[in-house]
Amino acid sequence: MAATADPHAGQPVLRSGPRPEDARLVAILLHGRGASAEDILGLANQFSARDIAYVAPQAAGSTWYPYSFLAPIAQNEPWLGSALRIVAGLVEDFTARGIPADRLAVMGFSQGACLTLEFAARHARRYAAVVAFTGGLIGPPGTTRNYTGEFSGTPVFIGSSDIDPHVPLERVQESTTIFRRMNAIVDERIYPGMRHTINADELQAAEALLAAAVSR
Repeated sequence: MAATADPHAGQPVLRSGPRPEDARLVAILLHGRGASAEDILGLANQFSARDIAYVAPQAAGSTWYPYSFLAPIAQNEPWLGSALRIVAGLVEDFTARGIPADRLAVMGFSQGACLTLEFAARHARRYAAVVAFTGGLIGPPGTTRNYTGEFSGTPVFIGSSDIDPHVPLERVQESTTIFRRMNAIVDERIYPGMRHTINADELQAAEALLAAAVSR
């Protein structure tokens, strides 16, 4: 993977559902390592809530950053910074088009879940929802978490396995603690023995958050 200054710039962004300006809710979906925007956009078919515009950016080389999310942050640059800018750019574009942050949901799986949580923590505000399917905040153990801002009661779902080979349980729990400290309402669910996947209960939890946001 070439270490250009902004490796994810210019990658495609897939969309489904109504135009964001016409939808009651916009959901940004972030795929995992080795997957694609098309893959994660398939989540839209799992949710019955209507009137949602889904947006899924594609990572260069199908990877948001090359090393584990537990590696030193500098080791994952410039890919991590570029990935965070992609998400921030989407949010800024939507807000510039009159779609406030409390009508935006950010969701991801695995590497995309880590990116979801790190982006949200660095840009804390009232979102419609934040959903992380198997992920945690980015950085090695002992990383100082000097995030500013607060979530003003944003509903957050974090689901993971107790034995996931990529995402340690301790990091999931640390992430939950930090989000609660930043005034998010966190629903953390740990599934004993679950493999690296998204299960039906997680989909139902995310569905409930989206439905609640659409009905507000």
